[in-house]
Amino acid sequence: MLKAVFFDLDGTLLPMDQDAFVEGYFKLLARKMAPYGYEPEALVRNVWAGTAAMVKNDGSCRNEEAFWRCFLRACGEQARAHIPVFESFYANEFQQARALCGFTPSAAETVRLVKALGLRAILATNPLFPAVATESRVRWAGLEPEDFAYITTYENSTTCKPNPAYYRELLDRCGLRAQDCLMVGNDTAEDMIAETIGIRVFLLTDCLINRDGGDLTRWRHGGFAELADELRRAAAE
Repeated sequence: MLKAVFFDLDGTLLPMDQDAFVEGYFKLLARKMAPYGYEPEALVRNVWAGTAAMVKNDGSCRNEEAFWRCFLRACGEQARAHIPVFESFYANEFQQARALCGFTPSAAETVRLVKALGLRAILATNPLFPAVATESRVRWAGLEPEDFAYITTYENSTTCKPNPAYYRELLDRCGLRAQDCLMVGNDTAEDMIAETIGIRVFLLTDCLINRDGGDLTRWRHGGFAELADELRRAAAE
């Protein structure tokens, strides 16, 4: 019996061109950090290094710790004094990145449908951002953090997509079994990997990411209308 629906955020509930979003996000961050002595190219390189450290995290520490340990190693221990500046960026200047995203009312409508069907809505976004940035993007999608029973962020997670351990961790945190859940996402690698541990999946194709050009017919897929049909069908089983 279906009990919960895991939703990806970027490119799923929040329409976006991921490459364009990342480029714009880094421009905003570089502008914020320039007065503190951060050269843009080096800053971006070191943030990517910290991101890679989170993706490789084996569960031995929080993603937040993995990021800052790597970033401080690259930038020097003196950068620790600037952590509050980064936090201020996500609370303030990062909000300008909303202009880089699209919007669809279908996102909130679908989450409402999940709850109307008596299911738990859980935000299974890759936990690479702090909570303040994740909650902001939730609001850009026309939703509120309170719409979800649980949200993964870099503060509360020790693994990342596409590691199947991310989904195991999420199941444990939410007290669910794989067969109780459906994962909805737009990335064939990061989101559809959930099926390898027994979670049902639905590939939302509106902002599809299919880097290896694989055959989509192996998964249930389509737009929000097809997703609504799948949710109703699964809930009725």
